[in-house]
Amino acid sequence: MQHRMGTGDLLDGQGHLIERGWASAEVRRYDRRAIRASGWRIKEWDYYCITTDRHALALTLADNGYLGFLGLSWMDLEAGTAVNHGAVRPFPFGKMALPASADSGDIDQRQGDIHLSFRLEPGARLLSFDAPGFGDGAGLSGTIRLAQPVEDRMVIATPFPGAPCAFYYNQKINCMAASGEVVLAGRPIRFEPESAFAVLDWGRGVWTYDNTWYWASASGLLGQRRFGFNLGYGFGDTSAASENMLFLDGRAHKLDQVAFHMPEGRPDSAPWQITSNDGRLDMRFDPIVDRFDKVDLGLLRTVQHQVFGRFSGKAIADDGEVLEFAGLTGFAEKVHNRW
Repeated sequence: MQHRMGTGDLLDGQGHLIERGWASAEVRRYDRRAIRASGWRIKEWDYYCITTDRHALALTLADNGYLGFLGLSWMDLEAGTAVNHGAVRPFPFGKMALPASADSGDIDQRQGDIHLSFRLEPGARLLSFDAPGFGDGAGLSGTIRLAQPVEDRMVIATPFPGAPCAFYYNQKINCMAASGEVVLAGRPIRFEPESAFAVLDWGRGVWTYDNTWYWASASGLLGQRRFGFNLGYGFGDTSAASENMLFLDGRAHKLDQVAFHMPEGRPDSAPWQITSNDGRLDMRFDPIVDRFDKVDLGLLRTVQHQVFGRFSGKAIADDGEVLEFAGLTGFAEKVHNRW
């Protein structure tokens, strides 16, 4: 079943989802004040990832109730390396004031040596960042502009079984052409809109304690056409709708359910296979580097494997067009949280 949502508020007076399903635009209004759950369970984040065939940059701003986080990661796909750098903020409980919409509101946050700024302008997003302590003092800074014309995106609202006040409201905006400059250890690296593309992962919700999710994303060119996808599961009860979509020339093409067939042991040790139950997707993912992160504080634990690499395979659009692609840069991940 793939139920398409209508418009209106996200939550009712009891803090329950009014409607579960998917959309290709921000159709439901998120309001943190309507939540009827402990602040310890509220999770809000904005995550950007910009990729080229040579590099990837990830920027994270998260308010997870008892812990806030600012993070930067740099992946060198030629060298096969990944470097993480982050700063935590104890007990923000909403004080980071992340916007209630993916389409309005700016963010400007500092913690430790990190400064992150995400700003909206007409038809674009402007990302600025500065972390002089990145890479043991090498430093990472820059400004990237993401073009965002009015196009389809992935939107989903899902509940969690046995937790009536838990939900996940998520938007993924793929295929944003990126331009600008990153300065790493004093060396400028240009991002050009013909070869650099970004995804925004905008998440707001009330999560249960123990979760494992799978997510894959890629954006790039198929010939001269912008092409990408968002695939995933483990984000609550997706029986009403999955978050699986293809994107072609700004239009979303809805898929049903997908499965990640991963290697045993290290997720970057061998290729993955990703397929859909409707027969519209069959692709191979060849890993290059695992952006691994682990925090174990007993009751609180996260194990993250975000693996960057290349996708090759075949997908079928809504109108039956067969899309064959090879060497598309992106990532696939498995994340386990006890939070």
